[in-house]
Amino acid sequence: MSARDIYAKVDKRYSAAAEGVEAQYASSVAKAFGYSVEELSAIPQDANLGLSCGNPLAMATLREVCFPKAGETVIDLGSGAGLDVFLAANKVGPKGRVIGVDMNEEMLKKAEELKTSSGKHNIEFVKSQITDIDREDGIADCIISNCVVNLVPEEEKQMVFNEMFRLLKPGGRVAISDILAKSPLPEEVRKNMALYVGCIAGASQVGMYEKYLTEAGFHSIVIQDTGNDLSVYHHASVDDAGNDVNGQDDSDGGQETSCCAKSRLSSTQDAKIIKDVDFNRWTGRLSNICSFATLNSFLS
Repeated sequence: MSARDIYAKVDKRYSAAAEGVEAQYASSVAKAFGYSVEELSAIPQDANLGLSCGNPLAMATLREVCFPKAGETVIDLGSGAGLDVFLAANKVGPKGRVIGVDMNEEMLKKAEELKTSSGKHNIEFVKSQITDIDREDGIADCIISNCVVNLVPEEEKQMVFNEMFRLLKPGGRVAISDILAKSPLPEEVRKNMALYVGCIAGASQVGMYEKYLTEAGFHSIVIQDTGNDLSVYHHASVDDAGNDVNGQDDSDGGQETSCCAKSRLSSTQDAKIIKDVDFNRWTGRLSNICSFATLNSFLS
């Protein structure tokens, strides 16, 4: 499948996700990946759509150096409805700035509505693919991303890291939560579009992530395995009584909770594939990786 077709499928999936998910599901996923009750209570509830595969700024050993500080400029690549944007905005304060970048119209519309209702004036949302962002060089102190880079076609992933390097100030840093493969994915997984938009089939291996960062120009690269259990995507979609909290929609062939959020898939067969896949089999041990890299361009 071409890169254009992949983007179209991903865009369709996120348009469906922008309609919202059951609050219990979204909260369960966010908490499982490191968001605290206090953090989730400090942002608009609808900003959390259960799209996370981690909290890019919550890693214990990275928090001190990664977490946005007052007055800084932060860019969130693939910002969705703004979960991490609103959290970062609280940290950088009124003198700071947070820019959310997303290609999906429905997500951006939802994010803008939440921005207006929240009264935040230090937030900006930009419509763009994360491979080519219409912003000047060297404007960001920190770049974050949460379960989005794995959705970029493999042949374009290097472009994402090149953009990160270009946008960062000297001494800036990157914190990424993403799903990485612990071994080469089998052909039937890699070529399945339902699993691609479900954040599995597009996962790179750790060595490739290191290569992307290094070739972009980054130094001091640290990649950590959070050890999170990706089966939360299945478990969080069922309440204590065993009911599917997201429901079913037969009008488009079935609706199922996939990695990151509910998605409208092309067929009930695809929905079954998502439901039956053991996410941890292929991505468990290295499933949730936070990458941190400092930009030392003046030292290289």
